[in-house]
Amino acid sequence: MSFDRLNGATSFAFSAASRRLDRSQRARNSHHRGLCGHEQSPREARHIECRNDRRGTVSELISIIVATYNREDALDAVLRALAAQTDSRFEVIVADDGSGPATARVVKSWVSNFRHLIHVRHEDRGFRLAEIRNRAILGSTGDICVFLDGDCLARPDFVATHRRLAQAGWFVAGNRVLLSRDFTDRILRDRLVPENWGLRVWMMARSRGEINRLAPLLRLPVGPLRHLGRENWRNARGGNLAIRREDLIRVDGFDGAYSGWGREDSDIVMRLMRAGIGRKDGRFATGVLHLWHPENDRYRLADNERLLSELMHSDRIKSLVGLSAITPRQTDAP
Repeated sequence: MSFDRLNGATSFAFSAASRRLDRSQRARNSHHRGLCGHEQSPREARHIECRNDRRGTVSELISIIVATYNREDALDAVLRALAAQTDSRFEVIVADDGSGPATARVVKSWVSNFRHLIHVRHEDRGFRLAEIRNRAILGSTGDICVFLDGDCLARPDFVATHRRLAQAGWFVAGNRVLLSRDFTDRILRDRLVPENWGLRVWMMARSRGEINRLAPLLRLPVGPLRHLGRENWRNARGGNLAIRREDLIRVDGFDGAYSGWGREDSDIVMRLMRAGIGRKDGRFATGVLHLWHPENDRYRLADNERLLSELMHSDRIKSLVGLSAITPRQTDAP
């Protein structure tokens, strides 16, 4: 069975599987139940996955690169979730695409909660996500860079899971659950901590239409199925994407020729695959909670699609405007 067929079948079989999981967990862990219900714990999920992929566990420093632009409330929640990770061997680089002073204040308020948290910013000259990610890569020191959007909440085992899935010659593409506008507003207004909620709470949220799907919240030890899509460049998103530093250097990072929303993620994934780096699927392991936001302006989408089409019809591996084009200046404080 392919990984995509497994993912599709999940929604059909989910309710029965969830009930079986819940009954089994209740029998073993009734004394641990709390307000938010109980799901398969990160510890149990890690144990299962490690049996299949223990040799892939790495000890290198991980750099979490969080892209943001004038979304201080969401960034604050994202940093809160990262500060509570079960794996502490990571640094955080906030990649700021030209936000105002409020973003710097949020970053400063969290500095003491991390072993290393820095703010990398460039001037606001429109949507330049690829370029600011490259600046953040240059400002980072980890052997693995995990790219996370500044409105995506990581569950407590996010770093530990990416570490376990890390493997030379592969990048890891994760997925997300989309939260509704009202649900997002309530989470941010009331300072709720959804990254810690159990499966039962998310099932109720799905029944109320507050999230778009449940599958990314499951943790399944799918083992070798993670490698079946190694040449599939579609639907890999930079909001939950792990790439080894050596591979980023090999393809010269993201392509700053893309400005405005769209297709910069497909571009780097395509070039990584062309360079011999396979796609390892992070579904059923690394799912994040994507807070609602208005749709980005897509005024440059046609130009970006043209750039992607030109790449597809070439044999190019390196960026047109990549890491090597970045000046030594790292930050540009507001």
